Amino acid sequence: MKKVSIQGIKGSFHEDAARHYFSEEIEIVECKSFRSVCSLIDTDKVDYAVMAIENSIAGSILGNYLLIREFHLKIIGEIYIHIKMNLMTNPGVSKDEIKTIYSHQMSIKQCAEYIETYFPEARIIENQDTATSAKVIRDENLRDAAAIGNLRTAEIYGLEIHDTEIETDKRNYTRFLILSKHSAPNELSNKASLCFKVGHFYGALAKVLNTFADHKINLTKIQSVPIIGKPNEYSFHVDIEWDSMENYEKAIHQVLKNVSSLAILGEYIRGEVAIHNQ
Repeated sequence: MKKVSIQGIKGSFHEDAARHYFSEEIEIVECKSFRSVCSLIDTDKVDYAVMAIENSIAGSILGNYLLIREFHLKIIGEIYIHIKMNLMTNPGVSKDEIKTIYSHQMSIKQCAEYIETYFPEARIIENQDTATSAKVIRDENLRDAAAIGNLRTAEIYGLEIHDTEIETDKRNYTRFLILSKHSAPNELSNKASLCFKVGHFYGALAKVLNTFADHKINLTKIQSVPIIGKPNEYSFHVDIEWDSMENYEKAIHQVLKNVSSLAILGEYIRGEVAIHNQ
């Protein structure tokens, strides 16, 4: 049975993503931090990891880009999970009694409008994930607190749902990367994640981006990430898609001439933005 590390515990969106991606039975290994998730792969204690990289409301998780590079991990796949948030409490607790709201920091951002509208005075406590937040209010039998999470979390911890789909954007999704210690070549691959650096001169970045366009490569994401210890210097993380592997290979060959460094973080089959029920 494959072992898959995730940040969070049973009932979290990371577990949801892992079970949707792998069609076979897997063993989930819970971790308190994203660094621990990566370390388990690096030390061969798990086969794969599932790690969130961006959310359509809260944006990119910059620290995770750095971890992928630091541990020299390979991206072998991706999955988009439709995120539906719900307000939950211990049974019998009314909304009027809620003084504190627990959830993951990204989930808080995704539900900011709801919280500001209905609980403007509530104390917000950030936890390592949504499922842990639910577990805390269950285990401590908190009678003046609520958690924000998915429906499965409520079922696991026996919580009562008060409001459903409280996220600001109803097309809210999170993109999760599937990580491995080694690459997984696949002739059907049509997407890649790259990291590169360019020189500090006029048009340096434009030359690279134009190369992709010239070879009919679709640039779906570009993210600048500060280089630690080097003020005003950045690495660029890009996601690209193609219809022709030949065009992709030619583009990479040309790009190498216009960058100071290039790392191919992974070549894989692009995931579809699908709606899953939590």
